[in-house]
Amino acid sequence: MNLSNYQTLVFDCDGVVLNSNKVKTEAFFKAALPYGEAAAQQLVDYHVARGGISRYKKFEWFVENVVAGQAGPNLEQLLAAYAKEVLEGLLNCEIVSGLTELRAKTAHANWLIVSGGDQQELRDVFATKDIAKYFDGGIFGSPDSKDTILAREKQNGNIKPKALFLGDSRYDHEAATTAKLDFVFLSYWTEFSEWQSYCASNTIQTQNSLFFI
Repeated sequence: MNLSNYQTLVFDCDGVVLNSNKVKTEAFFKAALPYGEAAAQQLVDYHVARGGISRYKKFEWFVENVVAGQAGPNLEQLLAAYAKEVLEGLLNCEIVSGLTELRAKTAHANWLIVSGGDQQELRDVFATKDIAKYFDGGIFGSPDSKDTILAREKQNGNIKPKALFLGDSRYDHEAATTAKLDFVFLSYWTEFSEWQSYCASNTIQTQNSLFFI
């Protein structure tokens, strides 16, 4: 596809820039395991069905709807256990092929990360992996939602028209649509099992990964 017309590229992180979807899924399971495997699997299923949504919302749902009244870790302890698991996994996971080449090819555009992941965690991981330098428009994440981030960065002029969002979840597409950004679905690392029918029914352009953009 021709990227020369885009002044801004917005990237989701997990499953787009980093091969980290499975890292997050496993971390949800391990953090919730003190409540038993069945409860932990309920959280995993909820997480996978809501890719791109903040961990805070997912654990709040878990505490309020799955394990309410049960003895075990509270919300803060669950979040801390999850963060510990995730950080180790993110530091060791694969970076998408072709990122450096794509940055050179789109030197005219500013790049942003807009993720459901924790913002400070993302900034630390990207700095450690030496890829923060590519995202001159900033690295943004929770607790702000993607909708909030996109609206704010559009308003302050950081997301310039014409802009493209590259994501791997239903929520990425919904957030891009709300913000009136073009969207491409990247399928290689997605955990969205129904992505093919969803993209077909919504006439969404798809690519395997950033390597093919």
